[in-house]
Amino acid sequence: MYEFLRYRVVDAMTRDPVTVGPDTTLGELEALFARHDFNGVPVVREDGTLAGFATKLDMLKAFRFRPEAMVPPYDQIMAQPISGVMTTEPMTVPPDRPLTRVLDALVEQRVKSFPVVDTDRLVGVIAREDVLTALRRATRGVGP
Repeated sequence: MYEFLRYRVVDAMTRDPVTVGPDTTLGELEALFARHDFNGVPVVREDGTLAGFATKLDMLKAFRFRPEAMVPPYDQIMAQPISGVMTTEPMTVPPDRPLTRVLDALVEQRVKSFPVVDTDRLVGVIAREDVLTALRRATRGVGP
């Protein structure tokens, strides 16, 4: 288990994750989530910088009832770009951060993953599953 103390984000993260652009529609995002069983994906600009993070919870925001406004039809909502509901300033982690600190952040913030950013560029995603895999490896005495 002590091996886990040596792990860094770069040792456990998913490299080159699936990403979407800010103009991706909610319908396209929903299809991506269904295909890959993701809960969230990084949203990147054309230059590779992180524009935000879009989750299933963010998608639900588009459907919140607003008494002062008419609720648009489902298809109209699903045609909207994710830029209107995505988290625009997600918490990110650098690749050299100790995995113990990421574990704490995942639990405390009750999120499922964080984008991994190095010098303003997305380099990966670290998710609960990645941390659990690293914990299993560490208990077998496998170093990073």
